[in-house]
Amino acid sequence: MEKDNIAVGLDIGTTKIVAMIGKKNEYGKLEILGIGKSKSLGVARGVVNNITQTIQSIQQAILEAENNSGYKIKDVVVGIAGQHIRSIQHTDYISRNNPEEVIGEKDIQLLIDQVNKLAMLPGEEIIHVLPQEFKIDGQSEIKEPIGMYGGRLESSFHVVVGQASSIRNVGRCIQSSGIELSGLTLEPLASADAVLSQEEKEAGVALIDIGGGTTDLAIFKDGIIRHTAVIPFGGNVITDDIKEGCSIIEKQAELLKIKFGSAWPGENKDNEIVSIPGLRGREPKEISLKNLSKIIHARVVEIVEQVFAEIKAYGHEDPRKKLIAGIVLTGGGAQLKHIKQLVEYITGMDTRIGYPNEHLAGNSSEEISSPLFATAVGLVMNSIENSTQSAVRMEIVNEQPKVVYRNVPPQQQQPVQQRYEVEENYVERVETIEESREVRTNASKEESTETKIRRSFFDRYVDKIKDFLDNAE
Repeated sequence: MEKDNIAVGLDIGTTKIVAMIGKKNEYGKLEILGIGKSKSLGVARGVVNNITQTIQSIQQAILEAENNSGYKIKDVVVGIAGQHIRSIQHTDYISRNNPEEVIGEKDIQLLIDQVNKLAMLPGEEIIHVLPQEFKIDGQSEIKEPIGMYGGRLESSFHVVVGQASSIRNVGRCIQSSGIELSGLTLEPLASADAVLSQEEKEAGVALIDIGGGTTDLAIFKDGIIRHTAVIPFGGNVITDDIKEGCSIIEKQAELLKIKFGSAWPGENKDNEIVSIPGLRGREPKEISLKNLSKIIHARVVEIVEQVFAEIKAYGHEDPRKKLIAGIVLTGGGAQLKHIKQLVEYITGMDTRIGYPNEHLAGNSSEEISSPLFATAVGLVMNSIENSTQSAVRMEIVNEQPKVVYRNVPPQQQQPVQQRYEVEENYVERVETIEESREVRTNASKEESTETKIRRSFFDRYVDKIKDFLDNAE
C-alpha cells in the first residue's frame, strides 16, 4: 500500500499556537486530519520572550493535534514572523564554464548558494533566498532559465533576513518540545500560499495578514514575490486600547472587540450601550458602542496606513508596478466588522477577505476555513512540498489484559483491577494502563527512537501504577 505523505505545520503566533496535520487527497486538495490549539504564552509580537512557557504551549497544541488525528508528530514546518524580519533586493550572477551545455538545476542552486553567503549585519541570518527574474547573456525577463544555453546567468533575488537569536530560540522551543524542525517559512509567504490564486499573483496583489502581535505584508506581481514586511502592530494593540480607554480588564476587552467591535464608527447609534459586569461585586460598567468603535477605528487606521506606506515604498503608484488585484486581508484581525470597507476607503484599492478554503478538501470544517487558520494551512502546504513523512499513525494493540495475582493467598485472590479500586479509588483505569504498557513494550522493539522522543505525563502515571502493583501485598 502506498504511504500517504503526512504533513505538519506549526503556527507560533502571539495570541495562539496552532498545530495542523494534513495530507493531499486523490483530487490534490488538502485534507486536514487533526488540529490542536493552545493559548500562546511566552511570545510577544511574533518573538519568543519566555522559552519555558512557549514550550508548554507548543506541547499542548501538539498533543491536542495528535489526539484529534491519531497520528504521532515527528517533525514540523514552522512559521516565522516578528519585527526583526526585513527584506532586501539583491542581484547576483555566475559565469558558466561551458556555455555549450544547457542550464540546469545545479547552476541555479550554485547562484542561490552564492547569495546565501552574503555578508549580513551582525546577528542577522538569511531565512529565504527567492529568485525573481533571470538574465542570460544580457537577455532579460526570463522566468524559467532551465534548458537554455548561455555563459553568464544573472538573477534578481528577494532576500528575507531575520535575527539569528530569534530564529534559534524558535528552534530550541521546537526541539525541547520533543519534535524536529523540518523547515522555516516566513508567515506572510505561508498565508499567501493558502489564500491567493495564481491569477491574483500575476495581476499584482498585496496580502495583509493581521495577526495578534504583528501585521505581515507580502506583495506579488507577475507571479513573483516583490516585497515583504512585518509591522509590529496587530489585534493585541487594539485590545490594549479598548482596555485602557474603557477601564476594563483584558479578557473583557477582547470579548467586546470580537462581539461588538467595528472598524467603522459611523454605523453605531449614540444610544447603543453594552453593560460589562463589575469586578468583585462592583457596579457594572456601561460602555457606548460608538465610543468602542472610535477606539478600534483609530488604531486600525494607524495599522492600515503603515501597511499602505510599505505598498507605496514598493512602487504601487508606478503604472508598471500597479497592483490590479488590490488587497487581500487575512488573519484573525480580518474578522473585525467593516475592516474591508475601511481598508478600501484608506487605500482606494479593491479589497477582499482571504479564506484558505480554495485549497482545502470539500469536507473541511467551517472553523478551519476561517482566515484565522490561513497561516497554519499554508505551513501544511509547505510541509507537503518537502515530501517528508512528518507524522506516523499511532498503533493500538487490542489485547485483553491478563489478570495478575501477586503474593496473595488463594482464598484472597481477586483481579488486580478490583483490589486497586478498593485501595486507591481509581475507577476503571487498570485495563487502560495494562493495554498502554503492552503498546509501549511492542513499540519500543520496533520504533525505539519514536518512543524515546518524549515521556508524557501519562507514561509517568503508568510507571507510578506499576510500582504500586509491584509493592502491593
